[in-house]
Amino acid sequence: MKILLYSYNYYPEPIGIAPLMTDLAEGLVKRGHQVRVVTAVPWYPKSEIYEEYRGKLYVTEERNGVKIHRCYVRSSPKRSFLNRALFEISFASLSFIQALGGWRPDLLIFTVPGLPVGYPATLLSKIYGCPTILNLQDILPDAAVHVGLISGKKAIRVFEAIERFNYRAADKITVIAEGFRDNLLAKGVPADKIVLIPNWVDTNFIKPLPRDENEFRRQNNLEGKFVVLYSGNIALTQGLETVIDAAKYLADYPEIAIVIVGEEKALARLEDYCQQQGATNVTLRPFQPREKLPEMLAAADVGLVVQKKNVIAFNMPSKIQVLLASGRAIIASVPATGTAAKAIATSGGGLVVAPEDPKALAEAILELYQDPERSRTLGEKSRQHALENYAFEEALDRYEQLFARMVKS
Repeated sequence: MKILLYSYNYYPEPIGIAPLMTDLAEGLVKRGHQVRVVTAVPWYPKSEIYEEYRGKLYVTEERNGVKIHRCYVRSSPKRSFLNRALFEISFASLSFIQALGGWRPDLLIFTVPGLPVGYPATLLSKIYGCPTILNLQDILPDAAVHVGLISGKKAIRVFEAIERFNYRAADKITVIAEGFRDNLLAKGVPADKIVLIPNWVDTNFIKPLPRDENEFRRQNNLEGKFVVLYSGNIALTQGLETVIDAAKYLADYPEIAIVIVGEEKALARLEDYCQQQGATNVTLRPFQPREKLPEMLAAADVGLVVQKKNVIAFNMPSKIQVLLASGRAIIASVPATGTAAKAIATSGGGLVVAPEDPKALAEAILELYQDPERSRTLGEKSRQHALENYAFEEALDRYEQLFARMVKS
């Protein structure tokens, strides 16, 4: 098949949707399909266009058999509704022109975030006469409203209208968690339009590695420590201050080290907070190159998943699959009724504690520190669950089967 993938995140962006969409595109190429990707010039997670792409309106590349069409986006590190609107408008308009510059696809798949991309994607499907799949990675605008990024009633109504348009226009909607399905059903989306395909992890790349002789531990003076690691996005849905506050409760345990890995500007804010709270047992480090990710994860005794209280059925952290595959115990400070809590509980590989509760998080960390055998057992269950439920090849099979049904019909 000829497949057009529409996503404003793609390689070389290191986290979030980009690695997933890169895996999907390249995996489909390896199975004999032709894939074109329409995306933005790299801008995430710093919200700054990567230096080698600055000043360019359009760029066409090829990587691992995938044709990549990139367009300029108006990106700014300053969070505001106006800046976000300008970003979305620039991508939706400029990417549409890029998408026209290639062969006619048999099928078009577009991802959310972001919402307005549904308009050019739908118009392209009409021009090309091909079916469309909406790949839902976050429920928007629910997520933006709950974390306060969108607060005005008029703005909320506008984005809700765009959301409804996307659901109506797409021929199928793939969701990554049961909670997403429930959310859509409550909004009147027909059940036969929704297909559950969880996100995946490359279990051959992310796998358990020895803690001893670990380069990340050595470089960061973590040898001999019980390492509790958070690695990923530091944004409005996480609330990493909870982790720093929990570290204060563990100050009497010098063997326990809290490590947070993320985008440098976000880390600067957390550094200020650490100093205000006197949390001297927290290590802050910038993102590592992707090829070093398995070793960094192996440096941990426990991996963290953190969300705020109001993040329930509209967000499913992709880091969960990665942590499970690394074969480490997980502590999830997340809402008990949310999609993340359900995923951790089902895996049997971790503990779920109340969100935004530093004391509860500290107690869970201490519990696993004092019971290394339990920590090891949870890690083994994590790895096994990842192999059985989140293997990339299985997800690729499901996408291929869905694509084939849609093209045939």
